[in-house]
Amino acid sequence: MSPAVSDDEETGIHCRLDELLEQRGMTLTRLSELVGVSIVNLSVLKNDRARAIRFSTLRAICTALDCEVGDLLVIDRS
Repeated sequence: MSPAVSDDEETGIHCRLDELLEQRGMTLTRLSELVGVSIVNLSVLKNDRARAIRFSTLRAICTALDCEVGDLLVIDRS
């Protein structure tokens, strides 16, 4: 079993929020209004600094962006 990731390590997960917002012509502000999550928290997610996300938040974002979880979160293979 691999060790848990500490707070200062990379998770290897990339959030494609910027790309999905751009494809849909939506702003972070509008997404914040739709999902009820602060712009600051969405920005943390967008910039790959989030360490966790609630399933309810993930579902709300995917619903607002009309996407699947795998469209939003991907393994960073670089």
